[in-house]
Amino acid sequence: MQRIPLGMVGGGHGAFIGAVHRIAARIDDRFTLVAGALSSDAARAAASAEAIGLGRSYHDWREMARAEAARPDGIRAVSVVTPNHLHLPVARAFLEAGIHVILDKPLTATLPEAEDLAGVAKDSKALLILTYSYSGYPMIREARRLVAEGTLGRIRLVHAEFVSDWLARPGRAEQQGWRADPALGGEGGAIADIGTHAAHLATYVSGLPIEAVAAELTAFLPGRQIDDNGHTMLRLAQGARGMLWTSQVAAGSDNEVRLRVMGDKAGLDWTHADPNRLRLTRLGEPSQILTRGGPEFMGSARLPSGHAEGYLEAFASIYTDAADAIGAGRVPPGLPGIQDGLDGMRFVAACIQSSRADGAWQPL
Repeated sequence: MQRIPLGMVGGGHGAFIGAVHRIAARIDDRFTLVAGALSSDAARAAASAEAIGLGRSYHDWREMARAEAARPDGIRAVSVVTPNHLHLPVARAFLEAGIHVILDKPLTATLPEAEDLAGVAKDSKALLILTYSYSGYPMIREARRLVAEGTLGRIRLVHAEFVSDWLARPGRAEQQGWRADPALGGEGGAIADIGTHAAHLATYVSGLPIEAVAAELTAFLPGRQIDDNGHTMLRLAQGARGMLWTSQVAAGSDNEVRLRVMGDKAGLDWTHADPNRLRLTRLGEPSQILTRGGPEFMGSARLPSGHAEGYLEAFASIYTDAADAIGAGRVPPGLPGIQDGLDGMRFVAACIQSSRADGAWQPL
């Protein structure tokens, strides 16, 4: 199968998520990274490109979009791993150049920007794919299948959480700078950075959109301009109810992601700490531990059962699905795209509005 020539904007030296995207793109051998604008600083862009053996280096993403679109061997897709405030202009430039965009979440810094980008994506022949990477885990996809097939019955409750202690201490971690600035990262802090992941998992597995939220967002550390913790009640479609906890100040928590979905027949429980297992409990019966590659598993797996697959492989599944989507010319159901990103930004905006109104319910 011919590899898709890939570019990257952002992700230079010291950027964690850029390296993750590059590894994910390589795992299933569907992309070849050939060009990049890895930094807005020309010297840093060149040094970062040299460090990873990148042949074509740009220090301006606008120039990159124009030049690559004009080349007969130019990139067909670009990974955008910049701070949030650049998502809209960078994605717009490449979509308008006819180059597919694989965009790190959240979709944009603000809801108006997200709505603007949705219009650009609608008018472009190129695709936009969003890396809600946790939806790439095989047992999350298995949970989605079980819900869709009716194993849980009518969904009643959805509980999602994503908590860490990354920002629990005063001072700034290496990448915190732009995230802590509302002008660069947007008005949402933890609710946008990791809360959008939890909200996407809740809707992805349950199949139910979030219709309204009642949120309390808190900035526990003095001087912090954006939230570092959020408790949110959810009203989902079909009368389902839920809760979402997102925190970056939960001492002793190490990027802990958990999803529980409960219907009138059974419940599911998945945790990021043990991602290759899924607990299924039918009412009145002992719990079952379903395993990736085990009996009745209907999904895809790279390794035999018992050989762990983790975060990078889940991320790679998004890239592999993106390659398939590019080949087919459309984003299939289940692969996060522009609508998922727009839903995520509506969720963030509603949570912020609710919190400012002392937790009043806000529709999405």
